[in-house]
Amino acid sequence: MSPAYFITGTDTDVGKTTIAAGLLYAARLAGLSTAAGKPVASGCEPSPQGLRNADALALLAQSSLSLSYQEVNPIAFEPAIAPHLAAREAGVALTVQSLLTPMRQILAKGADFTLIEGAGGWRVPLADQDNLSDLAMALGLPVILVVGVRLGCINHALLTAEAIAQDGLQLAGWVANIIDPKTSRLEENLATLAERLPAPCLGRVPKLKAAGAEAVAEHLQLDLLD
Repeated sequence: MSPAYFITGTDTDVGKTTIAAGLLYAARLAGLSTAAGKPVASGCEPSPQGLRNADALALLAQSSLSLSYQEVNPIAFEPAIAPHLAAREAGVALTVQSLLTPMRQILAKGADFTLIEGAGGWRVPLADQDNLSDLAMALGLPVILVVGVRLGCINHALLTAEAIAQDGLQLAGWVANIIDPKTSRLEENLATLAERLPAPCLGRVPKLKAAGAEAVAEHLQLDLLD
């Protein structure tokens, strides 16, 4: 198992943070020290301390190392829109370089298990021609893919896996997050994903009434990570 991974999803709102928090919780249960980063986040809420993002706070809560909010989420935007659009409106130059240094600082803390969580899917634009996938490439991290299981997820998952491979990164594992339990032929879809994705399935997370990190961790297997 690698000490650090980049976690991405097949789309936005597929439960990346829910799964990431579960993986971090599972790592802590296994006696590992943990850290996490959310380099850029949209949809943040104002607070007396500044803008705060619920996803970044969830990751911070599962980090056993002492990290500040700013370390975990160095760039935060209030509008719940694509990061490159939010950055443009805020007059911020959102480049790979602006995200690379703070994420390297988190990795340098040397936790036993670190997750860097992207935003949306794999090809999320930044400024100019930069994409968030370029950050994963610059960090050189193996990737964990969260598959939001619903109609159409096979296509999204396979295309994402192909893009990750084309970018020269290893798909270390994937998680089936069942966001639509009424998906037609659910078991057949999951079997197809298992047959075609070139990495182990780290778990099948059902639709949970309370998807807290502890509950999610019960459905994950860290020891299957490549």
